[in-house]
Amino acid sequence: MSEISPTQEFQTTGGALRLADWGVMRAQGEEAAKFLHGQLTQDTVLQTPEQGRLAGYCSPKGRLLALMLAIKTGPEQLLLPLPAELLPATLKRLSMFVLRAKCKLSDASGELAVWGLAGTAAQTWLGAEAPAAVWGVSRRGEAAWVLRLPDAGTPRYVLIQAAEAEAPALPALAAQDWAWLEVQSGLAWVRQPTVEQFVPQMLNLELLGGVNFQKGCYPGQEVVARSQYRGTVKRRTFLFETEGEASLGQELFHSGDAEQPAGLVAAVARREGRSLLLAEVKLAALDAGSLHLGSASGAALHARPLPYAVGEPQ
Repeated sequence: MSEISPTQEFQTTGGALRLADWGVMRAQGEEAAKFLHGQLTQDTVLQTPEQGRLAGYCSPKGRLLALMLAIKTGPEQLLLPLPAELLPATLKRLSMFVLRAKCKLSDASGELAVWGLAGTAAQTWLGAEAPAAVWGVSRRGEAAWVLRLPDAGTPRYVLIQAAEAEAPALPALAAQDWAWLEVQSGLAWVRQPTVEQFVPQMLNLELLGGVNFQKGCYPGQEVVARSQYRGTVKRRTFLFETEGEASLGQELFHSGDAEQPAGLVAAVARREGRSLLLAEVKLAALDAGSLHLGSASGAALHARPLPYAVGEPQ
């Protein structure tokens, strides 16, 4: 099966898309960074304004409840963009543990808009404000921030700005093109169908810079650390393409075992009648045979290269 990708015109120009399905949490207070440091998989205490973070929020069993970005906009404020469908539950759960910490959590989605920018046009439009490194952050004016996302060759950024601010002066970017580039990058965001389905390593989170193993405790930390250092990660996320209609959270089956699921669709993009997907898969299922959507006789999956190497935890 031949591989397809976003149009050549898009890859060389790019554009902007308002990510209407994203929201923003705000953490304020002199202990905001310290509080989040004790809740997320990332270091937010030593984080600087020029460093963005990809961070997981886990259950006590080490399962991901949400994935979010963390941008430190000042000594006492962090912005936390994440999929809007998970924001209310994440905000409510985090708020339960604030207790006496000098930190106030709130939903800033009504004040701030999240934009996805991609391609050389976006890079040119941002100019010197385009972060050079993945997860790098730059400030744009008084109240806007740009964070560079991982990519598979086409630059991608997230822009956080006031909801009433003018849209970026870029061509409109189709949602399917943004989704395709996101899946190609190898980063699968936790969505409602996949809440508590994965420990961070199953989504390759530590390979993407989303786990700090040098920091102190957070919910689920013992499980995450044990998976890393005892080599108990038996499932990883890989990139596939199929002519089938894949859906988020759909089970995968191996040709040699029609009874037990071999994996789960963690992210999917569709175009031209095909699906590009990131799927969490049992490593043993990759040794021989084939993987299929929905059942052992479903549409076959064809492996595609990720932009990073997947190996055993180091």
